[in-house]
Amino acid sequence: MQQTNEKAVFPGKNRHFGLSETARTWPADRVERRAIRELVPSARNARLHSDDQIEQIVASISEFGWTAPVLIDEAGSIIAGHGRVLAAEQLGLDEVPTMTARGWSDAMKRAYLIADNKLTENGGWDQALLRIELNDLAALGYEGLTGFSEIELRAMGVGVEALGGMPVLSDGEHSPFLQMTFILLTAQGETVTAAIERASAALGPPSEADENKNQNGNALAEICRAYLEAR
Repeated sequence: MQQTNEKAVFPGKNRHFGLSETARTWPADRVERRAIRELVPSARNARLHSDDQIEQIVASISEFGWTAPVLIDEAGSIIAGHGRVLAAEQLGLDEVPTMTARGWSDAMKRAYLIADNKLTENGGWDQALLRIELNDLAALGYEGLTGFSEIELRAMGVGVEALGGMPVLSDGEHSPFLQMTFILLTAQGETVTAAIERASAALGPPSEADENKNQNGNALAEICRAYLEAR
């Protein structure tokens, strides 16, 4: 009988030939604790983990516990979860929860190693709702556990009440206040933050006579005024 030359419905379909429907849909459906010393980081992992990110993961695990198992293959090679394993080592843990992806080809593991990180980046944010949520969490002291850095939070005006107060922006074109957002490189953000903190310490908190009660805003304006005068 002559076979038709039909393409697979989706990449990888034919690689699962002979596996049950359950095995195809749930290649990793059981959580098992494994000793960290038994796990092998993938030599093909292109995802970088900064010290700051690992500290954030450590803080998250310390607060919420372990919520996402490390994905490994049958040989114990890490497919997803390298950052969590590094955080576990910093926490002094001897073992971590894992799930084993069974029946995957080398190409599938390499593809998922990238997809696990990239797919989360492809999403977006409802900026208005995000600001509301982050400000609510800031009032509860939880904004530092969201993964957003202090520079990112400040750029969105999150938690500024604790840094000197944020005036209410009135509607319309006649508001005396202007909220500004800047996109900065990390190094630039660190420079701006350091300058604002130094100027803020020199100026001191806003007085009752100051129209702007936001200490950071006053500090930034003073830095710009001094720069313009020097020019």
